[in-house]
Amino acid sequence: MSRHISLFPLLLFPSLLPQPASAQSITHARQTARKVAPAIAQRPNVILLVADDVGWGDLSCYGASRITTPAIDSLAARGVRMTNMHACASTSTPSRYGLLTGSYPFRKRGTDVAAGNAGMVIAPDRTTLADLMHRGGYATAAIGKWHLGLGSETGAQDWNGRIDQTPADLGFDYHYIMAATADRVPCVWIEQGRVADYDPSEPISVSYAKPFAGEPTGRTHPEQLVLKPSHGHDQSIVNGISRIGYMKGGGRALWRDEDLADSIVSHAVRFIDSHRRQPFFIYLCTNDIHVPRWPAARFRGRSAMGLRGDAILQLDATVRAVTDALRLRGLDQNTLLIITSDNGPVLDDGYQDDAVRLAGDHQPAGPWRGMKYSAFEGGSAVPFIAYWPKGIPHALVSDALSSLIDAPATLAALAGVTPAAGEASDSRNNLATWLGRSTEPRRYAVSMAANRCLTLRTPHYKYISPSDGGPMITWGPQIETGYKPQPQLYDLSDTHREAVDVAPERPGIVQRMQRLLGKIRGGD
Repeated sequence: MSRHISLFPLLLFPSLLPQPASAQSITHARQTARKVAPAIAQRPNVILLVADDVGWGDLSCYGASRITTPAIDSLAARGVRMTNMHACASTSTPSRYGLLTGSYPFRKRGTDVAAGNAGMVIAPDRTTLADLMHRGGYATAAIGKWHLGLGSETGAQDWNGRIDQTPADLGFDYHYIMAATADRVPCVWIEQGRVADYDPSEPISVSYAKPFAGEPTGRTHPEQLVLKPSHGHDQSIVNGISRIGYMKGGGRALWRDEDLADSIVSHAVRFIDSHRRQPFFIYLCTNDIHVPRWPAARFRGRSAMGLRGDAILQLDATVRAVTDALRLRGLDQNTLLIITSDNGPVLDDGYQDDAVRLAGDHQPAGPWRGMKYSAFEGGSAVPFIAYWPKGIPHALVSDALSSLIDAPATLAALAGVTPAAGEASDSRNNLATWLGRSTEPRRYAVSMAANRCLTLRTPHYKYISPSDGGPMITWGPQIETGYKPQPQLYDLSDTHREAVDVAPERPGIVQRMQRLLGKIRGGD
């Protein structure tokens, strides 16, 4: 591994912590050999489990009545369950960018939803959450969904050799990841910079511009599909499911959608086994609820909500498998396990899985208006559960306003590390609140909707900045956007529903929110 730094003098002299204000200093820190001091071994392991498209109301501990998630519920009953946590965006790529960098995604161009052949969205010279955990003596891994691009140039990845920029360049010792999402090609796992189980007899080609001659697509060969698209998602067919984008080849390297969750768990457990004698940090990203929803056969038909409900049960089983693995290895008491989601939920997101009809009275976004993509709260309000038997003193339900932008500074503090000037600049240390030792709310939470419209939450108000766009998502999902050409203000002290725009009645508060958002945009 190339990203080791010596920690012993840093423990004695905190002023010697690396100050990676430049690409050169970051690179130097990542290439220096590291020795783990004995005291560090007592720090908790950290598993940050980021589910995909799981809404605030999709878990039974948050009040879901038509589905039960006992493994997640049991952790919530013994840990901290936050009811006012917000993702950095209402779509995946910008949300994950903010979570890993501690910098709001609106600050960087190219942080919109990434194609499967996108170049790496996070620059290698930017400090990440994994870098900060590294400085604290942690072995680091990224396992599961990635969706932050790979390679130094869009469309130029060598899928048949070594990819030149990967999570290894962002502080992760180990990675086993999807290039993007399960509904986008290439449908192969990337392990340590190469396609896992690569099949030289079936070289891989990927295009987001045009199909490959002779290769069937969902549009031309719908009879080959086991799951048909409802909108979009009608290009290359892999495993009987058509995707976004075109690919050919892959052979035995192609994944089976029904095996995705088991693959994620098995590789996480392998990493735990190989690093059980030192503190480890796993960025563990499940795919289950994201389309295409095609869970393992043992979960099919177990819920009353079709494939989407079955996928939620599969997520719960993943949580149980991880906690069982920790317990059997004697690591459960000193491991902080965080369960959250990258953005709000969505029902019909491109496949005919009957999610809308079978949802019935289930409210995946809970009390919030809107869903994934939206500027309303349902786009960014996400579940958040923290479980750490040794470090969380008692069970707590916290309504403190919080944001996942704080993950780098908060988890770095747990590791005994303080980001240097210019690193994770929008992230704040909220460890006491995340661990239930305080109910102090964040002063504000900023999120970015699908069209890059910014929203600003304070403990009592929600401000939506003016933006272009119609009232509904235009490409298929039946979701309110929250977009209007004029500023909107909602009083959330009495209701979560964002039902009444009070901007005309409270111009002074609108102006204060605008000034605050202006300062945030400027980096204050």
